[in-house]
Amino acid sequence: MSTPRWLTTTEQRAWRAHLAVHKLLSHRLDRELHEFGLSLNDYEILVNLSESPGKRMRMSDLADATIQSRSRLSHQISRMEAAGLVSREDCADDRRGTFAVLTDEGWATMQRVAPHHVASVRDHFVDLLTDDQLEALERAYTPILEHLKSVR
Repeated sequence: MSTPRWLTTTEQRAWRAHLAVHKLLSHRLDRELHEFGLSLNDYEILVNLSESPGKRMRMSDLADATIQSRSRLSHQISRMEAAGLVSREDCADDRRGTFAVLTDEGWATMQRVAPHHVASVRDHFVDLLTDDQLEALERAYTPILEHLKSVR
């Protein structure tokens, strides 16, 4: 094994700031969604379904979009089904495939919760940065995102 390339002081500060922001922001947004009976994972699923044609997605595509295993997504969808937010439908052209479908109750929940969630994202993230900082952040994260997608 080669000698490790230890992080410089600047790299260490940036890395730790990223970790702290990710954890604290995710925790804050999740806690605020709990007031509506949702988790951040639930909300992410509802958003993906609400933005998809027919408000439905194949379970495998939804797992990829939400970056979770098919098994974990299946358990999540079961909980959301019990709450009336989503349903499952068989895929007509692939007997092994299943769709997750946003129900009317799920859509009503999205419409009720989205304004509050967007306000929270603004309060705790977007409005704390200038447009230039947001653009720089996007530029900084894009190559990392592309790399991580390629090694998934």
